[in-house]
Amino acid sequence: MPRLKHITGAADLAPEGRPGSWVSDAAREKFMAAYERAFALWPQPCEEFDIETATATTRVHAYRPHPGGEPVVLLHGAGYNASSWYPHVAALAEAGPVYGIDMPGDPNPSVPRAPLTPPASCAAWLDELLGQLSDRPAHLVGLSYGGWVAMNQAIRAPGRVASLTLLDPAGLTQLDARFYRWLTISGLASLTPMPLRRHLARWLDSPVMLERELMTLMWAGSRGYRMEPKFPGILTDDQLRAISVPALLVTGARSALITPAQARDRGSLMPHAQVAIVPGSHGCFNRIDELNSQIAAFIKAQATAGPARSGG
Repeated sequence: MPRLKHITGAADLAPEGRPGSWVSDAAREKFMAAYERAFALWPQPCEEFDIETATATTRVHAYRPHPGGEPVVLLHGAGYNASSWYPHVAALAEAGPVYGIDMPGDPNPSVPRAPLTPPASCAAWLDELLGQLSDRPAHLVGLSYGGWVAMNQAIRAPGRVASLTLLDPAGLTQLDARFYRWLTISGLASLTPMPLRRHLARWLDSPVMLERELMTLMWAGSRGYRMEPKFPGILTDDQLRAISVPALLVTGARSALITPAQARDRGSLMPHAQVAIVPGSHGCFNRIDELNSQIAAFIKAQATAGPARSGG
């Protein structure tokens, strides 16, 4: 990882115990220009607003053609922001109003006033945020680190949680050399000229690296923001058994974070979990339309089930 930082110019992480911060005003301005271009990819009309909680000012993006349903809340992976959800938003909005959260501590306009990686702090922040978004329970959709955030919420503060959709979630297995090798190769591949990058994207099973606006934004954030370190502890078997809400656990067949066998093994501990294996690598799924249909159907089924959905 130090070699990758040297090659790419990525910023250092924030000091332990400190929230994330920008390297400079110029770095933030450069990032925000790319941020606006990336969010033009979201379906329109898209609303943006900030929510104040005890520990952060959190930027929220809303797409709600059906505002009366239970909220669908999107939680991105570490080092990103809600722009990367754009291929999913319109399909998931058929289930209810969609809210993309720019999680504090990552490169985005949210402003953390305290670290949010401690599990109790994270759950308190999100519980307060969900309470201001809606008086109805939320369907949490979390990718990678966002998947850990969703599971942590269902364990520590489940009152506002209707269901979990976990896309290659962190916190189920230890990070190993396979993951760091994938992270290094994928990061370097995303900097190559587009003709070569197309070949590398196919080889790595990572179509997201062909998204110019998202890759530009990712590197502007990586180089310009001192991110809060996000290395969640592995959830215990008992913690997974305590997740009482319905869950859909999705992993890529070539995921570098969690293998299909590991997903089935750990997912089986959640009392009401379904496990699905789809084509793609870590967080980079190849058949987005099929995946969106699967997630939307899962969420709609839980909303229809009503108060009994988390029982039996």
